[in-house]
Amino acid sequence: MVRIAHDREPGVTVEQIAKDFGVHPMTLFTWLRQADIDAGTKPGVSGSESVELREARKRIRLLEQENEVLRRAAAYLSQAHLPGKGSTRS
Repeated sequence: MVRIAHDREPGVTVEQIAKDFGVHPMTLFTWLRQADIDAGTKPGVSGSESVELREARKRIRLLEQENEVLRRAAAYLSQAHLPGKGSTRS
């Protein structure tokens, strides 16, 4: 559909093409803009970069959660080994 919109005849609007294919015109405009970004003709984040960024953010969240668990475990273990806490020494 993007190729059809790019190669349309003079006088044929993006709105007409969108209507013919049963999609909202703004959806087609969004696809056209993303295609231009992916082709390098407009500035922006390409589709593959967007996927990488989303995956990186997920990984960062997971690492932050793991880091918090380790921090809490270290704090707990350091308190458990203090003299007079949790120990039955005479």
